[in-house]
Amino acid sequence: MPGTPAHRDDMPRFAVASETGRLRELLVCPPDHYRWIPTNAVARRSLASAGPPPQAAFAAQHDELVAALAEAGATVRTLPPAPHLPYMVYTRDQAVVTPWGPVLCQLERPQRRGEYAAVLDWHAAQESAFWRKSSAGTLEGGDIHLIRPGLAAIGVSGGRTDEAGAAQLAAWLEAEGWECRVVPFDEHFLHLDLLFCMAAPGLALACEEALDDAFLAWLRDRGIRWIPFGYAEAMALAGNILALGEGRVVSSRGSTRINAALRAEGLVVLDPDLSLFAAGGGGPHCLTCPLLREGQ
Repeated sequence: MPGTPAHRDDMPRFAVASETGRLRELLVCPPDHYRWIPTNAVARRSLASAGPPPQAAFAAQHDELVAALAEAGATVRTLPPAPHLPYMVYTRDQAVVTPWGPVLCQLERPQRRGEYAAVLDWHAAQESAFWRKSSAGTLEGGDIHLIRPGLAAIGVSGGRTDEAGAAQLAAWLEAEGWECRVVPFDEHFLHLDLLFCMAAPGLALACEEALDDAFLAWLRDRGIRWIPFGYAEAMALAGNILALGEGRVVSSRGSTRINAALRAEGLVVLDPDLSLFAAGGGGPHCLTCPLLREGQ
């Protein structure tokens, strides 16, 4: 069956088959050295309009996120931060975990390329073998969405993830029986997870005005419905959420309209204040790398 290894002996140390299964373990990186750097449109806008916050403010917000994850029963593991890599805090991009184990991504921005070393070392210490390593073009985890077992979308902006990187991952997944959709979008939006995130099985958030009509039709044909949001909310990272499974989701406190819409769907919303990370270009989806999920 697509989505899981064929035999129990093949089960990897870490495995994820969808964005919405119950989250058991995940990887975060403390923001000890985090700062806004002008590598994306959101951060450039923040730098132009405000001075940098004190480091303690970043730490306090990250602690809120970790507390929410622990409250949800997830085991939070830590990637040690490096002083020369300020955006390590966005652990989503460095690697994506599949049903067959993690895939090491190939980051596009020069300021982030060194993150691969810490990720390789961390997984080696956990006796977690990489299933694949991206080697064609660029590939970043914020563009990769395991919608449900057997179904994936990979965003291509030509920036963070390019056509070659997306095609390589799609081929690996398709060889395991998955259906993959490569989704074009404008590089202005950083990653696909600013425009599209799964909230629960069969339910997503989607920025209709920035997504290709053909992609939306593809989702609809596969039984995926969505809560729509607009450009301003996308640029505020309001659509960037983390599904916890079992009817729960992490969403930034400032995303008030979307949080109300999620609650109207019957979901429990945990809402730490992540406004300072959003101002740098990331939300709860960006700040977390799921390592182990159960169910769909």
